[in-house]
Amino acid sequence: MLVAAIGLITTVLYFTGGALLMQRLRMGSGGATPPARGRTLLFSVWGGAIILHALLLYLHVFSANGTGMGVFSVVSMVAWLIAFFLLVVSIRYPIHILGILLLPFAGVTVSLELALAGDLHTATAVDPSLRAHMLLAMIAFSLLTIAAIQAALLALQNYSLHNHRPGGLIRALPPLSTMDSMLFHVIGWGFIFLTAALVTGLFVLEDLFAQHLAHKVVFAIIAWMIFAALLIGRFRFGWRGRLAARWTLIGFALLFVAYVGSKMVLEMILGV
Repeated sequence: MLVAAIGLITTVLYFTGGALLMQRLRMGSGGATPPARGRTLLFSVWGGAIILHALLLYLHVFSANGTGMGVFSVVSMVAWLIAFFLLVVSIRYPIHILGILLLPFAGVTVSLELALAGDLHTATAVDPSLRAHMLLAMIAFSLLTIAAIQAALLALQNYSLHNHRPGGLIRALPPLSTMDSMLFHVIGWGFIFLTAALVTGLFVLEDLFAQHLAHKVVFAIIAWMIFAALLIGRFRFGWRGRLAARWTLIGFALLFVAYVGSKMVLEMILGV
């Protein structure tokens, strides 16, 4: 009952945060400056949702016997990390508008975890080094998810400006140069954590084929190579705009298949 109550409140707070962001978007696109107290309320609701979501994950995922890491628990944890990092980054950079999509998504993952994770939840002892590897991987995926959403908006912003169709969402976004700079800032941090996850994986994974992880590692390495090439292209050749957005989305798609797609296939289809 306690877990259900916390989950309900968390979901409501996430959707409330999304609604507040939508209201700020409408005000900004209409030419009005959103009030400062509205930003304070938004971050308070957002922060409250993150705190309750963290408590929910602790109560629902962790147990005295170990860690239950079913697919819905993993998705919920990734959504929490995304919401957390986006809030932290938004304090300094004006990318909180991404929360219009990401906060309701986090609310949906909370509901799915409460409704469906129980069927797949298994508590098993997890080695601390493996737990560190999993955490690094989820942090990398969370940061690169933010980068992918930002890349999609950057591509839309480029298209709208080149076709002289600056809609309400486009007017609410930061300038192209700022969006481009922030995109590579997030990609850089995501790449660091992805590298750390791959390196630690060398020491904690024993038999890739027996553990059904070979395809996951292959997709993750290809994604790593794409993000590495993207960062090199940025600093050596000044890649930006549509080119950067396109390759960011391709790299994220491969990472999504590696992290989420493979786990869904193994657990929900193959029952492994």
